[in-house]
Amino acid sequence: MVEHIDDAAIADVERIYRERLPAGGRILDCMSSWVSHLPAELTYERVVGLGMNAAELSRNPRLAAYVVHDLNRDPHVPFEDDSFDAAVICVSVQYLTRPVEVLRDLARVVRAGGPVVITFSNRCFPTKAVAVWRSLSDRDHLRLVESYLVDAGWVEIESLASPPRRGDPLYAVIGISPSSSRA
Repeated sequence: MVEHIDDAAIADVERIYRERLPAGGRILDCMSSWVSHLPAELTYERVVGLGMNAAELSRNPRLAAYVVHDLNRDPHVPFEDDSFDAAVICVSVQYLTRPVEVLRDLARVVRAGGPVVITFSNRCFPTKAVAVWRSLSDRDHLRLVESYLVDAGWVEIESLASPPRRGDPLYAVIGISPSSSRA
């Protein structure tokens, strides 16, 4: 039970979530763990975690429910169409072995017009991150995640980077679920 980014990067994640996630909405925390970094002052209709570690998920106070599921083994997101108003993936996208398949299916469970917010830093577990991630620079990570979203059919892709500072940088790529994912 450790934080994978420093306090300044966590504050950036919370700020982005505050600005981009619908207050009162249904949120899917993909690749979740014991913490969701959702702003403490905001309430949501329902926050559901999807992750691989039941012990960690059970300790996350923001989750109303959770599902243990390995997206690398099965990229199908195990929820009904349009189940969520938004989804987040925090400091975990670098571990997906089939990211386009996961993100394509994620567009199915996020209502049309809803955002996915993918945040990451330059920190990772090198033995778990996919090879392409380990071979790229931070700026190239942004382009890679943008390409994942484009290839998965998300629209209005936007990238953000924290201002230069000491400590962990924070990057975000945000996409909007298209209405065509409901075909």
